[in-house]
Amino acid sequence: MTAGSGGKTKATESGGKNDDHASRFGASLVASGVAEFVTLPIDAAKVRLQVQHNAKAGGVALRYAGMLDCMVKIQREEGSQALWRGLAPALVRQCLYTSASLVLYEPIRDSIVGVTGGLGDDGGATYMQRLLSGGTAGAISISIFNWTEVLKTRMQTSSTRVSVFSIASQVMKQDGILGFWAGLKPNVIRTFLVNAAELGTYDHAKQSLIPVVGDNAVAHLGASSLSGVCSALVSTPSDVIKTRLMNAAGQSAGDRYTGIFDAIRCIVRDEGVSALYKGFVPICTRKVAWCSSFFLLYEQLRSALNY
Repeated sequence: MTAGSGGKTKATESGGKNDDHASRFGASLVASGVAEFVTLPIDAAKVRLQVQHNAKAGGVALRYAGMLDCMVKIQREEGSQALWRGLAPALVRQCLYTSASLVLYEPIRDSIVGVTGGLGDDGGATYMQRLLSGGTAGAISISIFNWTEVLKTRMQTSSTRVSVFSIASQVMKQDGILGFWAGLKPNVIRTFLVNAAELGTYDHAKQSLIPVVGDNAVAHLGASSLSGVCSALVSTPSDVIKTRLMNAAGQSAGDRYTGIFDAIRCIVRDEGVSALYKGFVPICTRKVAWCSSFFLLYEQLRSALNY
């Protein structure tokens, strides 16, 4: 995901007088790391829920009844540390990807405004321009760091304790270097939607709240919570497909999908349309928690760095 300061003019959108790529990267690096650590157990439950197949399709009872049931069973059967399985690649993924997105966002936004024109006399970005800028920045960033997502997903779906290096070795042995970019297409689509929804909604909601409550934590919390809900709504189907493709990459040929459309067809045929929103509750819960944690800390850090 990405974040912008949300001002209405180019000057205010760029932050304080000392705002630069380094301050945005640094603030995002710390904020994304903290948010990822706090919310990773919810993500672990989401991944487990998404990869379990429908009882009607497999003829067996579902192992997990829901998010809380999944988290309780993981903790009881595998230990508390299992809820943070995949932490290393998750931190690497989120810190690098989010920070890169953040550095890319403003130059992309300014370029789009320069080509298509801004809003009013001050030349500020429109809501649609922010959506496009955020989505583009996220898509570029995740294309580079998709390998971290693959490692995280494989570690989270494993019922035994495994190291990053053993998973990486397994991926390389089974699928070669391209295995680290398994599920890239749905991941890029998902990331574009996530970044567009989160950033566009956050900026728009924040600017609407500031005249009412001021530019403070209340405005940041309200805007970030709404952005998390919107992000979950648009991203869950692609997130389900991405998780299935990444997890299937290490399985036998008969259990694999040939691509995005084959995955959609098989999931809908075997499990119903509702399966595309499998794990929505933990996704939405985590999105709201993640966005709130990230934006609150990011805004404070960026403000401190841009004295």
